[in-house]
Amino acid sequence: MPDLRMSTSQGRWVVTATVLGSGMAALDATVVGIALPSIGRDFHVGVNSMQWVVDAYTLALAGLLLLGGTLGDSYGRRRMFMVGTVWFAIASLLCGLAPDAPMLIAARALQGVGGALLTPGSLAILQASFVPDDRSKAIGAWSGLGGIATAIGPFVGGWLINAVSWRLVFFINLPLAVLVLAIAARHVPESRAPGKVPKLDVRGALSISAALAGITYGLIGASSDGWASPAVLVPLLLGLAMLGVFVLVEAREAEPMLPLSVFRSRQFSAANAVTFVVYAALSGALFLVPVVLQEVRGYSPLESGAALLPVTAIMLLLSSRSGALAAKIGPRLQMSVGPLVIGAGLLLFTRIGGGGSYLVDVLPAVIVFGLGLAINVAPLTSTALAAAPAEHSGIASAVNNDVARAAGLIAVAVLPVAAGITGDTYLHPLMLAHGFRVASVIAAVFCAAGGLLAALTIRNAAPDVREAAGSRDTHCCLDAPPLQSSAAPGSQVRVTR
Repeated sequence: MPDLRMSTSQGRWVVTATVLGSGMAALDATVVGIALPSIGRDFHVGVNSMQWVVDAYTLALAGLLLLGGTLGDSYGRRRMFMVGTVWFAIASLLCGLAPDAPMLIAARALQGVGGALLTPGSLAILQASFVPDDRSKAIGAWSGLGGIATAIGPFVGGWLINAVSWRLVFFINLPLAVLVLAIAARHVPESRAPGKVPKLDVRGALSISAALAGITYGLIGASSDGWASPAVLVPLLLGLAMLGVFVLVEAREAEPMLPLSVFRSRQFSAANAVTFVVYAALSGALFLVPVVLQEVRGYSPLESGAALLPVTAIMLLLSSRSGALAAKIGPRLQMSVGPLVIGAGLLLFTRIGGGGSYLVDVLPAVIVFGLGLAINVAPLTSTALAAAPAEHSGIASAVNNDVARAAGLIAVAVLPVAAGITGDTYLHPLMLAHGFRVASVIAAVFCAAGGLLAALTIRNAAPDVREAAGSRDTHCCLDAPPLQSSAAPGSQVRVTR
């Protein structure tokens, strides 16, 4: 049985290890975007290579995230957390040493594999280790400290790029990984899910990874080869075929990593559909913003990293209040209005391409964008979790997280092409500014569609059901480990020391 308390030194060390571990993975996801212009210039590559630097990581992470969670439950959460940390550190070293873009992209894919092993374990360790009365405190501390780390990450990353090189963004993971391993080995208890070790759904993991890889390869290739090219159509069709294979595999698998029965809930399916549409818009726009700030406005990496800090500050201040409000009045209103506010922020981003100052042209967009996120994100993720049966709450949260990542994967591949940002366009400020304005409008339309979809499909639960759902521990973030619910009272978790 879990027996740790937050008041003990071991309890605080466990929280520290999980914050540093998950934060290491989250930081790379945000900081790499700031490094993209420097990487592109160093390697003399076009937009498609920069897309792959982002998508190679997300592809591996999205394809293997559910399998990573199963491995931790089956073979030890601490063990897989530490294996993921080592893997992530080695891949980070390879990223920092990469002599060209193809090697960097391959190393980023390896980083995604490490992230898939690392991120599910961080929150699962807290749930399995702390007594129920202290679990919320531990998760709250993890969420708050992780939010602070995410906030300062782009600032620190920009400073490292300015002072030395973009390569230091990856090398900085090495001492962090050593610290995580030292703390985890000494202080984190081992835990596994009760019962027999389930069969690993390897076929499911391989088929969904192949599906995402084919779709992403085809979409990115369209920027250089055109939509009618066999080099685009063949991988797209193969990817869609493998997506069908994944559904068939999961329907026939005795112990699938994704039980298709969770989609029988209309509310769950609707929440994930809204997640896909809104997060596609967010991810596609946020991929381009740091590039535009540096190449069009002349910001340094440090300045572009600091430019979006108000978004995280607003999220930290308002997300919990937004979640509490949704628990009282139901999520439908916030899930309908939030995307519209995000869309308004994206429309304001179209002013970035002109002259003017940060306070006049950039900050208003950042503030409106952040307010929209605060209104929408917490109700969106908590609705997806509450809509699933209690026995599938962990799977439901992982699915919602994976849907968000898959949406980002596809958006980063599609949005630049749709906006005419291809080849070396990012090196020509006027062309990039025009393309970014088009991309921002497209993303804003997607957000508006997400709000409309929520208004048509999301239903408010009865007050007593909302109160029960609101009591579950959740964590919402743009880039974070999967949401999980606290173990129910009386449930058992094997813990070994």
